[in-house]
Amino acid sequence: MNMTTQETSARGSKAAKRRAAGPGICDDPIVLRYMAEIGRFPLLSVEEEQALARKYVETREMRYAQQLVNANLRFVVKIAQEFRGYRVPLLDLIQEGNLGLMAGVKRFDPTRGYRLVSYAVWWIRAYMRLAAMREFSLVRVGTTQAQRKLFFTLRAAIAEREVGAGRGAPLPPAELARRLGVREADVQMMETRLAARDTSLDQAIGDDPSLSRVDRLAADTPDAEEIVSRREVGALVRRGVREVTPGATPKQIYVLKHRLTADPPQTLQQIGKQLHVSRERVRQIEGALLTKVRARLQARGVHAAA
Repeated sequence: MNMTTQETSARGSKAAKRRAAGPGICDDPIVLRYMAEIGRFPLLSVEEEQALARKYVETREMRYAQQLVNANLRFVVKIAQEFRGYRVPLLDLIQEGNLGLMAGVKRFDPTRGYRLVSYAVWWIRAYMRLAAMREFSLVRVGTTQAQRKLFFTLRAAIAEREVGAGRGAPLPPAELARRLGVREADVQMMETRLAARDTSLDQAIGDDPSLSRVDRLAADTPDAEEIVSRREVGALVRRGVREVTPGATPKQIYVLKHRLTADPPQTLQQIGKQLHVSRERVRQIEGALLTKVRARLQARGVHAAA
């Protein structure tokens, strides 16, 4: 069956949109429409980009920055494909990447001789990474640069293991820690965070709708017995300190007041500076005082507080 000219043109238009979107872009009509819109912005030559960037640096007029952003929107879509395994909607990734692109344009230095996209790619990926981590969990799973690196490394390893199980076993924590230059404990901690997903505390437990997870959380406040015990032990400790005070030297009294009973206590260096002695000497004075207080407490049966 022969296709009409109109049908051929329509199919060719759709194919053109897919080619413009690049490999791996889904057939989401909203994404394709967005790609068609940004495809109207012309790409810039090296000379044009340099001229616009220099004008923006000199004047800080937004129209120059807008032209630089528009010309590189295609590149953001390409980078977004790298993060499609993190369950973040493609348009959300593109939006975050556009924010990164704008941050890159704002900080771009045209005098260094490289293209804008070579610099902005770091900002684009950084914004997308943060979006991926926010989508993964409401609780921040990576609070340091090393932890964020671990998050994406382990996620990639898990994805590879799920897609191609025949490629071999995943690296053990010790080997992965060695390659990334981090502690093995950090690798194990991140693996635990990745394995534990967010759960609502209001979720019912069992068949009883009135009992939820929040009802099973342990209280972080001490009970009445613990409070009374702490008060009794504290009173005995203060009594022991008072009993060693009469025979103490001026330096020992200073250490008692500013080191053993102060909140917060002074450091060994601070006390040594005041008493004109070394830190080691302050440590010796403190040790002698603790021995005396401990002896008073043990005489009253308070061995646990020693």
